[in-house]
Amino acid sequence: MRSELVNSELFAANRSRLKQLLPPGALALLNANDIPPTNADGTLSMVTNSDLFYLTGVEQEQTILVINPDAEDEKHREILFLREPSSENELWEGHKLTKAEARELTGIQSIFWLSEFPRLFHRLMCACEHVYLNSNEHNRAVVEVESRDARFIVETRRQYPLHDYRRLAPLLHQLRAAKSEAEIALIRNACAITRAGFRRVLKFTRPGVREKEIEAEFAHEFIRNDAGFAYEPIIASGRNACCLHYMTNAAVCKKGELLLLDVGASFANYNSDMTRTIPVSGRFSRRQRQVYNAVLRVLRQSAAGLTPGKKPKDWQKEAEQFVEKELVDLKLITPREIKKQNPDSPALKKYFMHGVGHSLGLAVHDVVAANQPMQAGWVMTVEPAIYIPEEGFGIRLENNVLITETGQEDLMADIPIEVEEIEKLMGR
Repeated sequence: MRSELVNSELFAANRSRLKQLLPPGALALLNANDIPPTNADGTLSMVTNSDLFYLTGVEQEQTILVINPDAEDEKHREILFLREPSSENELWEGHKLTKAEARELTGIQSIFWLSEFPRLFHRLMCACEHVYLNSNEHNRAVVEVESRDARFIVETRRQYPLHDYRRLAPLLHQLRAAKSEAEIALIRNACAITRAGFRRVLKFTRPGVREKEIEAEFAHEFIRNDAGFAYEPIIASGRNACCLHYMTNAAVCKKGELLLLDVGASFANYNSDMTRTIPVSGRFSRRQRQVYNAVLRVLRQSAAGLTPGKKPKDWQKEAEQFVEKELVDLKLITPREIKKQNPDSPALKKYFMHGVGHSLGLAVHDVVAANQPMQAGWVMTVEPAIYIPEEGFGIRLENNVLITETGQEDLMADIPIEVEEIEKLMGR
């Protein structure tokens, strides 16, 4: 399990912080994610519930965490319910956590099998006043498939209709936004593995290779370092880079084209998110270099603008102003177009139409409290871009930046990004 790479003190500290936000008489409960089906009798690997992982480090299906700080019995103040291991499921599915392993992994002493959950849950519900249940409340989530948490909410409200039910998600969003030193160390490691993959790709890329082959080079480096892809990688050559979420990765890279690489490693469930744009032939053309350096300037200006107390929407406006100036200098838009533009559809949106960054952590687009100003401890991506379909290329650059009390720390400062450095490393 990836969580074996993490000290249980992190999860214990996270639970302690959550308890401080709960009112007297509260009970909070979280479920593991389901194992997603495919077709016929097929299944995919389970995607870890990041909230459950944040509080326990557990990545096993059918797991339930109960937090009940005011329980009369001290043994019931933190309880983890697990699927009971058996010789049959070990034969077909592999090892499942024992009680001793779960205690060491999580720091939770009260471990029960799932068969004991209904009886004990009823006892706890009869004694509590407020019930905090979990759901996916990311503001960009499109929730079409009912989760295990969602089914549990429906059933619990049916059985206990008179309780005071409350949302756990806002509390977890508040806690997860600012990363602890232990979490930052894990993100640093994910960034380091991403750096190794990128350096490998710089040596491998040349005209004639397929985008998929480049994806495979990243996969090789990630897997050998106990990591995986943080998200489906975007390996987009030529005009493909102008499709924001291009994931076909099937084209042949051609001489003279640029190759956009949006790839990040995930280590112990903590993510990195890098974008680089490199010349397939090893050297940028004059025009490509012009646009590249314009995007790089915006990245550095926007990274410097990450300060505690600033609202993300204001940071976005600043970045758009930086991009607007570069677009005028590149003769892609004119001051006249800016003067006459519709404020709801500014001229720059033709060439830069997405956000300049997002929070990063256990989710690639990590959770933060709604309308919350940025704080020290946030890790943000900074990813400006200029897409020029009519010229057959798009350039996006992205680094991961830690906001501190006194400024910023670029967690990807050692990943090559300067034109000269890229060309030198690709030189043959």
